[in-house]
Amino acid sequence: MQDGRAPRIKNRAPAAIQVTAEQLLRDAQERQESQFRAPKQRVEDFEELHEYRGRKREEFEKRIRQTRGSIKEWLQYANWEASQGEYARSRSVFERALDVDPRSVQLWLSYTEMELKGRNVQHARNLFDRAVTLLPRVDQLWYKYVYLEELLQNVPGARQVFERWMQWEPDDKAWQAYIKMELRYGEHDRASSIYERWVAVRPEPRVWVKWGKFEEERGRLDKAREVFQTALEFFGDDEEQVEKAQAVFNAFAKMEIRIKEFERARVIYKFALSRVPRSRSAPLYAAYTKFEKQHGTRSSLESTVLGKRRIQYEDELAQDGRNYDVWFDYARLEEGALHDLQDEGSTAEEEQAATGRVREVYERAVAQVPPGGEKRHWRRYIFLWLNYALFEEIETKDYDRARQIYQTAIKLVPHKQFTFAKLWLLFARFEVRRLDLPTARRILGTAIGMCPKEALFKGYIQLEIDLREFDRVRTLYEKYIEYDPTNSSAWIKYAELETQLEDFHRTRAIFELGISQAQLSMPELLWKAYIDFETEEGEREKARALYERLLKLSGHVKVWISYALFEATPLPSPRSEREDEDEDAEEVPMVAGDVEKAREVFDRAYKDLRSKGLKSERVVLLEGWKSFEENNGGEEDVKKVESMFPIVSKKRKVDETGQDVEDWDMVFPDDERESNPTSFMFLQMAHAWAKAKETGAANPATLVQSLPKKPAEATSTQADTKQQSNFRDDDDDDADASGSDVASSHGEDDE
Repeated sequence: MQDGRAPRIKNRAPAAIQVTAEQLLRDAQERQESQFRAPKQRVEDFEELHEYRGRKREEFEKRIRQTRGSIKEWLQYANWEASQGEYARSRSVFERALDVDPRSVQLWLSYTEMELKGRNVQHARNLFDRAVTLLPRVDQLWYKYVYLEELLQNVPGARQVFERWMQWEPDDKAWQAYIKMELRYGEHDRASSIYERWVAVRPEPRVWVKWGKFEEERGRLDKAREVFQTALEFFGDDEEQVEKAQAVFNAFAKMEIRIKEFERARVIYKFALSRVPRSRSAPLYAAYTKFEKQHGTRSSLESTVLGKRRIQYEDELAQDGRNYDVWFDYARLEEGALHDLQDEGSTAEEEQAATGRVREVYERAVAQVPPGGEKRHWRRYIFLWLNYALFEEIETKDYDRARQIYQTAIKLVPHKQFTFAKLWLLFARFEVRRLDLPTARRILGTAIGMCPKEALFKGYIQLEIDLREFDRVRTLYEKYIEYDPTNSSAWIKYAELETQLEDFHRTRAIFELGISQAQLSMPELLWKAYIDFETEEGEREKARALYERLLKLSGHVKVWISYALFEATPLPSPRSEREDEDEDAEEVPMVAGDVEKAREVFDRAYKDLRSKGLKSERVVLLEGWKSFEENNGGEEDVKKVESMFPIVSKKRKVDETGQDVEDWDMVFPDDERESNPTSFMFLQMAHAWAKAKETGAANPATLVQSLPKKPAEATSTQADTKQQSNFRDDDDDDADASGSDVASSHGEDDE
């Protein structure tokens, strides 16, 4: 590597012999220098031994003086003395070390281990006794002490050590060790008494469960039940304590299941679930569900699943109390549970409890009032009140409570800002079902006076129509029209009412008053209803007059087509003539239409639209006229209409950016004959040529020669009409290109 640059590697191929990581480690280990090892000395006589021991003791004493607090140095010194067989000196060193740090657990363990290796059992016992007296909270010393006594087959001594230990209330492992020792020697009663002392020291559910299982395993079921019952009595009925004791309930029920006492297990589960809060009993519900799946009936399993779903809903509502969809599902769940109880023939107390649960859900749901004053937040919420009221009315038959629910909901909604017509209408219909019509009318009247809405008017009107109170209906329609005179549907419904009541003078008056309004939403519906009314009554002259009035106002192409078709449509005879004839006649006599008058209307319409310069509307009119002639006229009449259809041509124009663009334009024969007769002749020839080339007809020149010589006699065929919409500029076709050039030059002439 030179000048700080990386070396250039020419050959990047892998080496022929690859070195593995294992080989590298082996080489590194072989190349390491050997550690220094002290030379071995051989003692030949006692004098050398005495000299060696003196020298080692002097070294240890020097190191101890330098690091007096280091337990490691003391242990090395004591263990070396023990290795030399000098147990008295070793004890002396250990005692000196204990004077330095008497609370060193390692020091005590090494001291006892030295005595045991030297088979000095009594010394070891004395040491353990001193150690546990000084350090009673160190479990390791107790375990070693007990193990020593049991190893020496001194069971009473081991038991005595355990008793001393238990006075200090150690952790659970110590109690379990004591119990296991008694079980190893078959002392079950002593083990049971130890469990009793254990739960007295630590009354936790897991300790009670262990005791109960122990009694079950030794075959004393009565004692096991007594243990579980004592545990439940100890925890009591407090909500937090019962929640804490779920493990006891579960273990108690599982014990009953193992001994085939399924009813006892079911009672235990139900007792526990009735006292544990729903939101905190998910594990218990899961165990109960599993039990019912294995040993229960269909009804019991459904009730278990019901409880599990209750817990799920409670968890969701704990996260968001204004999640109204969850409230709907929750209420539906409780109502379904009530229906199931009723179908199964349950007792009155059970049904009453289920009804109370439904009411509780609804009360909690309606208490979650939406924040803010925007209607969109209230749309889902208000249905909770409606469902609550319907439940009380239909399911419980508590009509006073249902009425109170409606009244509370009406007071809650801010009607000055927004209202809900459905709430008022359902309240009024409830009073109608209770046969209290004055109250129902008062409710709807208050609603209209406080917050008038279209739905309120319609609901009130429908109620009076169902009651056949037509005078009230008329009054309501008048109020409705005063509230919104631009509503065409209100005028139409009012007129239809009078028509059903056969008061035709009022009907016409209502229609006239409606169409005379300065502003109307969708006035065409009102005009159509008026015309349809006169048509059904057989009043052709009045209907014709209405068409004429409407044409003066709008002149729309659809009105012209409807007018023309009206003239050709047969109508029933006028009502006055029908009443003079036989009233028992089943069929109404019809008056035939006038096809010629219809053609006159089409011709008037075409001229009117032509005078206004409307092209697309004229095409729509011609399509309708053609369809009319196909149904009512002859072949000549159809050809006459077809000859009036426009020809679609391509036209160049300059857009806003100053660029030449091509656009499509419709050229009507009558317009073109008057303005540019020669150019129109060329345009017809181009279309004839294109048609001949596409269809593969005879010589195209023959078709061109067959065209009329005079421009005034030029006509268009059915094929030309189809060619209008499908005409395209084809660069590969000479005939089409020539036709396009003619059309383009014609467009330039127009400009």
